[in-house]
Amino acid sequence: MPIATTVRRFHALPGNVKGSLMIFAAAFGFSVMVLLVKVAGERLHVTQILLVRQVVMMAIVMPQVMKEFPGCLRTSRLDLQIIRVALALVAMLAGFTAIIEMPLADAVAIGFAKSFFVTIFAIWLLKEQVGWRRWMAVAVGFLGVLVMVQPGSSGFDPYSLYALAGAAAAGLVMVIIRLLSRTDEPITILAYQAFLVGLCVAIPAIYFWQWPTVTEWVLLLAMGVTSFAAQMGNIYAYKWGEASVLASLDYVRLLYATFFGWLIFDTLPGPYTWVGSVVIIAAALYTVQRERARNTKLVRSPQGREHTNT
Repeated sequence: MPIATTVRRFHALPGNVKGSLMIFAAAFGFSVMVLLVKVAGERLHVTQILLVRQVVMMAIVMPQVMKEFPGCLRTSRLDLQIIRVALALVAMLAGFTAIIEMPLADAVAIGFAKSFFVTIFAIWLLKEQVGWRRWMAVAVGFLGVLVMVQPGSSGFDPYSLYALAGAAAAGLVMVIIRLLSRTDEPITILAYQAFLVGLCVAIPAIYFWQWPTVTEWVLLLAMGVTSFAAQMGNIYAYKWGEASVLASLDYVRLLYATFFGWLIFDTLPGPYTWVGSVVIIAAALYTVQRERARNTKLVRSPQGREHTNT
């Protein structure tokens, strides 16, 4: 079948179907990326991995950034841009370290706690109103995290705290992006992260630098390309489909991570990881459902119409 025909048929699909297919593809791409991070991290330092990833991604987005330069650097909230970059750096360093040092599925599962941190930080920074049901969902979600982390037990893995810190920082980054999107263009947000994260990680990366082998160079370059492709897949998925429909599908990443962990590293999640994952995913899905119900109520309410795009 010609490629053009396939593309036309794809675009003719309903929005949620296109979005769902793209979410599955993006989730697979992110899973491949974390697999490459883990394999490369067996010998290379995490800052070196992150630096090469940023350089590859900067090379990809550079034409778009240069097209808008220097206007793309004009921001109304330089303080928030810098804070966001610092938090993104923490999220990536902590998250990558957890991926390298922990079983793949465990690190990915704990990372799903990000959605609960988004709820908490949105109350603080965005002044969102959260009812008791969503608070209960957050509490249950963190209970699932405790089941997996097992603090105080012999099964406790200190690197699970890195995964949790990465999830917290990533959640705060998402909330800050919502704040920045009120005043700054998307290209501005992209440009600051592309340049500043690379600059911040360059010094420690040079200090810990070990020259990669040919195989490691291939892994690192593939990681950068895969990461960019997966992020673009996510963007288009949420452009085509409804967030409330797509959010639940992103958890397929846990299945991908479990498969890769078994195939490459001969490891499978333990019972605590499975139980904790089910609790976290169930609580997160309930949070999404409550958000959907709240947004629907706003759209239908005369008082809420001014706060929606409907």
